[in-house]
Amino acid sequence: MSLSIGIVGLPNVGKSTLFNLLTKKGVEAANYPFCTIDPNVGVVKVPDFRLAKLAAVSKPAKIIPTTIEFVDIAGLVAGAHQGEGLGNKFLAHIRECDAICEVIRDFKDKNIIHVNGQVNPISDKETINLELIFADLATVEKRKEKLSREVKSGDKEAKFNLTVLEKVFIHLSKGKAVRELELSDEELVFVKTLNLLTIKPILYLLNIDEESGEVNFPQADGEILKINVRLEEEIVNLPAEEQAEYIKELGLKESGLDKLIRRAYELLDLATFFTTGPDETRAWTIKIGTKAPQAAGEIHTDFIKGFVRAEVISWEKFVECGGEARARELGLIRLEGKDYEVKDGDVCNFLINK
Repeated sequence: MSLSIGIVGLPNVGKSTLFNLLTKKGVEAANYPFCTIDPNVGVVKVPDFRLAKLAAVSKPAKIIPTTIEFVDIAGLVAGAHQGEGLGNKFLAHIRECDAICEVIRDFKDKNIIHVNGQVNPISDKETINLELIFADLATVEKRKEKLSREVKSGDKEAKFNLTVLEKVFIHLSKGKAVRELELSDEELVFVKTLNLLTIKPILYLLNIDEESGEVNFPQADGEILKINVRLEEEIVNLPAEEQAEYIKELGLKESGLDKLIRRAYELLDLATFFTTGPDETRAWTIKIGTKAPQAAGEIHTDFIKGFVRAEVISWEKFVECGGEARARELGLIRLEGKDYEVKDGDVCNFLINK
C-alpha cells in the first residue's frame, strides 16, 4: 500500500532539512525561496518495536518493516492560488498526496531569511491555510458552473451534488477547512471526488528551538507536534549506537523523527499486521477496517481471489507463547473468515486456495 504525506509550508521553515533527516536523502536545503521546485519523494521505515519482539521468537533470516512515503513540496507563498511563486504547480503536488504535514517556523536565526521578514507562527499557519482554502474555492466554483448546467437539463443527481457544493462553498468562504465540515456519508462520497486540499488530514509540525515559548493557535484543525529539527539533525549525525543514549540523556522516549513518522502513519488511518516465520518477519500496511481477503492481497493480489480463511493471533500472545507451535497447542490461534477485519498487531497466516 503506497500512501504519501506532503511536507508543506512557507520557504525556509525547515521542510527540506526535515525531509533529508527522515529519508537520509541528500536533497538540496538552501537559504533561498523555491530551492525545491520538483517534489522530492522518499520512502521511510515506520519504527515498530513489535517487529524485534516477534523476530526474537521466530529468528528469521530477514526483518522487513513497513514504510510510509514523504514528499518534500516547494515553499508556498501568499498568492500561490493565483500562481505566485509557481504556486499552481506546487498546489498540484499537494493534491497528489494523501495527507499534509504543515511545517511552521518557530525558531530564530538571523542567517536564515524569513519570507515575511519576521517569525510569526500564527500568521504563517494562516497564510498557508488560506492559500489551500482559496485553491479549493476555485475548484468548487468551477464544478458549480458545470453542475448548474446539468441541473437545468433535469439531472437529479446533479441537483443533489450542487446542494452539497453550496454547503462546501459557504464553509470555505468562512475561512474554514473542509475537514471541519460535518457531512453525511452520501455527501462525503461526492465531496471526495473533488480532491480538495483542505479535506486531507493534516498534522502541524512546529519547528522550534531552545527559546521557543507556547504558541496558542486560535484554530487548530489537526494535531500540533513540536520538533527541534536542528536537534534532530545532531541526533541523526551521531553513530547509530550513540543515538539511543543521547535521546535518553535528553529525557526523551524516542526521537522527534520517530514520533513524526508514527503520527503520520496514524494520520492516514493505517494499521499494521505481521507475518512471521524462519524466512522473514514482516510488517504490512493496511487501512483500518480492512477485511482479511484484502489484507492478504497486500502480500499478493492473487490471494484475494484464492482466500479461504486466516489463522490469526495477537502479537502479544504469539510472543508470550514463544511462537506458533506452542500457540497451536494452547488453542490460541483463531480461524477467521472473509468478513473478519484485520486488527493492528495481528499476526496472520492466510490459507489460500491455489
